[in-house]
Amino acid sequence: MRLQMPVIGLEAEFKVFIDDVEIIPEEYWRSPSAFIERPLLKRTSKSLQLPSGGALYFDGGVLEVVTPVIEIAPQCTARVVRSLWEQIAFVRDELDAWERRTGHRARLQAFSCHFNISFELPREKRNRNRTIQKLAVLLVRLLPVPVIVLAANRRSTGIGVRPRRDRIEITLDFTPDPGLMAAATALIVGVTRDIIEWDSYLLRDLEAGGVPLLEGLEPGRHATRNGWVAKDFHFPKNPFAADIDAAEWRVRDGRTLSLRQIALEVATHFRDSIRRFADPFSMRLLFSVLRGETASLLDLDDRPAEYDDVGRATRWGSVLPELANFDAITRDRRGRARRYPDRRTPAEPVAKQRLTRSAYERVFLKLGARKRIRMNGQSLTPVKVRGWYESLFRAANGEDHFFSIDQLLQHLDWFED
Repeated sequence: MRLQMPVIGLEAEFKVFIDDVEIIPEEYWRSPSAFIERPLLKRTSKSLQLPSGGALYFDGGVLEVVTPVIEIAPQCTARVVRSLWEQIAFVRDELDAWERRTGHRARLQAFSCHFNISFELPREKRNRNRTIQKLAVLLVRLLPVPVIVLAANRRSTGIGVRPRRDRIEITLDFTPDPGLMAAATALIVGVTRDIIEWDSYLLRDLEAGGVPLLEGLEPGRHATRNGWVAKDFHFPKNPFAADIDAAEWRVRDGRTLSLRQIALEVATHFRDSIRRFADPFSMRLLFSVLRGETASLLDLDDRPAEYDDVGRATRWGSVLPELANFDAITRDRRGRARRYPDRRTPAEPVAKQRLTRSAYERVFLKLGARKRIRMNGQSLTPVKVRGWYESLFRAANGEDHFFSIDQLLQHLDWFED
């Protein structure tokens, strides 16, 4: 089963510490319902549908929050980042209440973030040079440098690209700043969606278009799933430990550039596609970081403390927040870095217009709120959400009814107030 519209979605994984001792969530709590008191819709034995529209999982020793699917449209990258931080805020609120009940302290340490982007190309339009596997190979050579400059930190180790059945998944460290995350999401989605429309996914197509590719980057096979990864040792030298403004990286057209220059050229090449899906704030921040006007996390000496207590130190607001989560690094007119330990990054006004909700988002918010639907004179109660494609409703007589998410979207008037 597939959705009728192409979508994006974000997943964030966190290590969990109770009283500063790392635990395995599924062993400590068994189920997410152990620390969430309110009744929620089930998804699987280890996952729940959240009233904020997304889902909560215990998976592989980490706690994972997932956004609902959000259709690809203007400003979708801002919507999906807003949604992720809404899921984080809900979980953090529930952990705060659990702390008050038990006297223990629970904190979430940033681990990874997964960017999922639909690959809906019909089979008749695919060929040997236009497959999702070829797309993954191309992206793992193109995306690492701009993503590293935008979203990596001094302790990061790699960027992964994994082809799935109907989507491409880009994996990297979770970024505990919503502003930087929005900028990175805008770049990743804009670049990927542009390339999906190309007639061929070969590296020579990038080079023919003048896109700089790093010389000496030799990605390896992904350890957990079929895919590719660019770890620190796959580069000519460790980019996470480098000065991103030092012109010491050779690109395949023969030039020697800095990591920031390479990232800026890549983003500039795909500027129109990035703008098509991003919001104005993310565009301004993205290019401000890549031009060196706003600090990158790699301008800092170490990973910021916000990584170790996500949700408590950083919260999502009603619009994209300013970049104000760590000490600012400003630059004078000669480009010299100056640190101000007691000051924050100067605030730039955010867009006054609030983001609307995506169509699919509205459906999952209804489901997360456990809203009944009325059909053929019957009131049906939501019982379970099955993945991102369908949900189960039950009538008073015990009869079950399955509805696809697209059916529910077409009949939002079915939902009772």
